[in-house]
Amino acid sequence: MQIHILASGSTGNSILVEMGDRRLLVDAGISCRRIERGLAAVGMQVGDLDGVLITHEHHDHIKGVPVLVRKHRVPIYARPATWQGMPDGDKIPTECRREIGEKLEFGSLQVVPFPISHDAADPVGYKFYHQNLKWVVATDLGMINRPLAEALAYSDLAVLESNHDLEMLQTGPYPHFLKQRIRGQKGHLSNHEAGYLLARIPKVRCMKVFLAHLSQQNNLPHLAERTVTDVLRSHDCAVGKDIMLYRTYPDRIVSLVR
Repeated sequence: MQIHILASGSTGNSILVEMGDRRLLVDAGISCRRIERGLAAVGMQVGDLDGVLITHEHHDHIKGVPVLVRKHRVPIYARPATWQGMPDGDKIPTECRREIGEKLEFGSLQVVPFPISHDAADPVGYKFYHQNLKWVVATDLGMINRPLAEALAYSDLAVLESNHDLEMLQTGPYPHFLKQRIRGQKGHLSNHEAGYLLARIPKVRCMKVFLAHLSQQNNLPHLAERTVTDVLRSHDCAVGKDIMLYRTYPDRIVSLVR
């Protein structure tokens, strides 16, 4: 079992999940070349993938799809509305274009999408089940709601959005309308909200959490970790014991092998 965050941030996102004997890429929001190099760095290649799961159609999650398909004919999985909203999605060859329903099964690995609140056609996060393990990928979260909390509950590992620091966003260079979008119910989760969500959900012992999709303009990895840590401690959660936090980066691979 292993996970490799090839890239995470407002400029591009791609995550490799390996559970059992299956390998899936969640999003391809960086170039095909970067995906190839990232996979090679962890001893894999695109031909080893069982598919690419798309969370939604925004550029930072699908940038590499066209070239990836053209070069490698890898299957791409997305919700029907996501395909409709994807630029040039209708140009993806039929044999590579797959639609996601209630769940997907790849041998003994089960993948279950769940709805999230974001300004896209039909955005989803993903739950991965294999044997007694549950892993979750949940980013681009405008608000904390029941489906999100239930998806994260009792997960052994989660990739969770911690997009922005509220003060940095408020005093930063973004125009007012963009700040309002980010803070809105279909925008992105702040560091404080990520910490609050983690503090409130029921947890397994020593849950592992990657703080992901950080804004390069409105956040810093050490600030996200510190804020989430402070919120967790204020709710009597022992960081390093109850929860292990990991930083992610837009230009550096972060891995965990179990």
